Amino acid sequence: MTEKQAYSYTVLRYIHDVVSGEALNVGVVMHAPAVSFLKVRTRKTIGRLKHAFPDLDRAAFSDAMEAVDRGLLTVAKQASKTSLFDARTHARSHALKVLRDDDSALQWSPTGTGLTAEPSRTFERLYERYVSRYDSAPAKRRSDDDVWQPVRDKLMERGINVPFEPKTVVGKQDRIVFEKAWRNGRWHACEPVSLDMASAESIMTKARRWRGHLAAVADGTSERIDLHFLLGRPQNGSLMAAYETAKAILSHASFTTEVVDEKDIDVLLASIERACRHTRYADPGIPSRTMTR
Repeated sequence: MTEKQAYSYTVLRYIHDVVSGEALNVGVVMHAPAVSFLKVRTRKTIGRLKHAFPDLDRAAFSDAMEAVDRGLLTVAKQASKTSLFDARTHARSHALKVLRDDDSALQWSPTGTGLTAEPSRTFERLYERYVSRYDSAPAKRRSDDDVWQPVRDKLMERGINVPFEPKTVVGKQDRIVFEKAWRNGRWHACEPVSLDMASAESIMTKARRWRGHLAAVADGTSERIDLHFLLGRPQNGSLMAAYETAKAILSHASFTTEVVDEKDIDVLLASIERACRHTRYADPGIPSRTMTR
């Protein structure tokens, strides 16, 4: 039977609001001096943190975690070159060499102790128990094509076969290709835009990028096109404010005729039918219908 060795550990906590004390665990340090074991692991993903604290600074948090990792690795190397590991030291004493006790958002917990015959396995259990236990698999973000799929399906159900084709609009210094365009007297285009993003900033960035691109193309072109945006909502309800702002940004973009929420697909279908009311597009295998409201 393998002899058990004493170990200690401390948990790194991220305190988002020092006044309220709201916090989540983001790392673990474990120390077993008899077997020269000192290990640290900090959180590399922030999905759970971002869900709890939407205004978390992703870049600053990631930099802080990397600094803790590097610091503890340095401490471990220094300890191995001197007294190896002094039995009087503990996980928190090593951790404090990297991150001191102060009023910052990152704080070490009081020291915990135990006995183990397998330090590495015990470390994995500690990390799972205190840090990753309630993590869930990241949600699959929907693409622009995913947002468009219900429209495609409904057009088929209704026997409406609009001959979409790519349409390139060229400005003075830029150009854009609308993949789902058609012409009936004038050009029309449907553009699905998934705003099912991981953060408010990514939602805003995508909307601004679209608006900027359209503005660049509008500069110097005399071509007219009625643009219908179909927006996919974020799965995270806390990002709806950013979604509404992005919706407003796109509603004032060049060429934009309307901006439709994916929950209002029938509004977009009605717009397509209105734009095609003088023409019949029918699938040969499906009874055609006159495109009027």
